[in-house]
Amino acid sequence: MPAITRRDLLRSAAALPLFYITGCGKGGKSTDVAIEAVDFGYEDYTYRVPIKFGGSVVDKVTLLNVNVTVKNREGKSAKGFGSMPLGNVWAFPSKTMAYDVTLNAMKEHATRMQKIIQGYKEFGHPVDHGVAWEPEFLKAALEVNQQLQLKEPIPKLCTLVTASPFDAAVHDAFGKLYGRSCYQTYGPDFMTKDLSHYLGPKFKGEYLEQYVQKEPKPRMPMYHLVGAVDPIVEADIKQRVNDGLPETLPEWIRFNGLTNIKIKLNGDDIKWDTERILRVEKTAAEVQKERGVTKWVYSLDFNEKCPNVEYLIGLLRTIQQQAPEGYERIQYVEQPTGRDLEKNKHNVMHEAAKLKPVVIDESLSEVSALYVAQGMGYSGAALKACKGQSQALLMGAAVQKEKLFLCVQDLTCPGASLIHSAGLSAHIPGVAGIEANSRQYVPVANKAWVDKFPGLFVVKDGTMDTSVLNKPGLSAV
Repeated sequence: MPAITRRDLLRSAAALPLFYITGCGKGGKSTDVAIEAVDFGYEDYTYRVPIKFGGSVVDKVTLLNVNVTVKNREGKSAKGFGSMPLGNVWAFPSKTMAYDVTLNAMKEHATRMQKIIQGYKEFGHPVDHGVAWEPEFLKAALEVNQQLQLKEPIPKLCTLVTASPFDAAVHDAFGKLYGRSCYQTYGPDFMTKDLSHYLGPKFKGEYLEQYVQKEPKPRMPMYHLVGAVDPIVEADIKQRVNDGLPETLPEWIRFNGLTNIKIKLNGDDIKWDTERILRVEKTAAEVQKERGVTKWVYSLDFNEKCPNVEYLIGLLRTIQQQAPEGYERIQYVEQPTGRDLEKNKHNVMHEAAKLKPVVIDESLSEVSALYVAQGMGYSGAALKACKGQSQALLMGAAVQKEKLFLCVQDLTCPGASLIHSAGLSAHIPGVAGIEANSRQYVPVANKAWVDKFPGLFVVKDGTMDTSVLNKPGLSAV
């Protein structure tokens, strides 16, 4: 792929204002909807075991659940539902504010979002609504900063996470109103504007339906997480949970028939990170040999903690030397260095990406960031339901257009949020697996969904049954 110049990046950033007021009420379609009602609530859960990522240990979660009612121009209405963990440790990391402070800021932000949406009377497609609301949500974040006198401002990523269940609920309601999967509502029969309106002139005449499958892939591999404090073998366990679920990597491999394993790393101790990968490889190889399995893969996640790209390159080359088969099993690497691309311009990924695909994750809060990252050598992107259905779809189109590596990642999503995330994975071409960490860390939040979607929540052959993700709306309820 030819190098992208600074002029190209600036032109892309100027031409690709992903979220701005669209005026979606003017010249729309008869299928357009307006918001009739919106309300929300919370669910709190304690993890069965803690998870460590990005230097932090998390042992609880708060879900933001949203209900929306939409109506079309003929007055017909439908209700939709959206849910997402308020992953404040990931979306709003802070060294100066406590967990409860950042979580409370997200809750206050959600209250303001509800008022913004309730006061918005325009008709449009769900993508247009999601696009139109974002500038107002970002303004509301500034108001929350001032009201709560936060020591650090609410990041844009945090705004996206808080907004995501509102956005999901509208897509869900829209699909239910017209009796079809929302993934069948992204063509010119439902959308007034083509993709050039959102993504620039290179998309003229194209619609989201060209980058989204109308029917889900029937089955997809499930990625299992080995967190940074998770026991790998029996000797690592200080005290068993004894709740009937697996507790070591061999137990999980046998229990779920795993073939995809994601390894969380610390990024600040190359000896520890290297040994962690080698231990996972040695343990997995023993169990897979016992099972007669010859093919499985890994992904590596540093949660942006590597001090520089040389750290990553050195680690990969060490793994290649000491465990060549394990190295070949590495499918991709998630964002190794800091999420602020402007501050990390020196950490270009060109050489690292020659070894393995390197995907942008935390930095990906707008399309312009994708092109900046591409210019820095990142060779792929991670989509997340927690950044919003509208954004994930538009970003997915941009990534496919550039022919970059593509994956969908989890926010330890339980219940409806896992179904939402799985739906994205199953309907976006090029995505090869589904992350499903909630079954490990917060299975209690899945209980109400297991009987409805056993093929998603009960995994025995390493894959999830995604053929069921074709119901009206987001397929959750």
